[in-house]
Amino acid sequence: MEHITSTPTMKAPAERFTGDVYLNMIEAPTEHARLAAGLVRFTPGARTNWHSHANGQVLYVTDGVGLVGTRDGSVVRISAGETLKCPAGEEHWHGATDTTLMAHIALVVGDGNGDGTTWLEPVTDEQYSAALASVDD
Repeated sequence: MEHITSTPTMKAPAERFTGDVYLNMIEAPTEHARLAAGLVRFTPGARTNWHSHANGQVLYVTDGVGLVGTRDGSVVRISAGETLKCPAGEEHWHGATDTTLMAHIALVVGDGNGDGTTWLEPVTDEQYSAALASVDD
């Protein structure tokens, strides 16, 4: 058994995120255990770049309200207590709304060469604004 009482908070890399995003790694993939898990906190308006995962991704929202968008223009509003599953290979992005922070635990199973994530270009302000407009009540 290994009891980990805290993990350092780091600012997420600007080449993969827009806005202020903070990460606490819970588990990194290893040779024998391929799970990667992290608590990711997005400030209002912050979001990931477009990306995909070799073996899919599970997002469990712990706080706030966020958005997840896919290349076909589908957008889902996610809130605390909800889980969203992204299929293997699907290009998507996720982040906070423009007025509310969002935190989620991101879970991926690596591909044997890391976490299996392919990072792509940033989500443009126009794409983000269109996503917000599509879920406005």
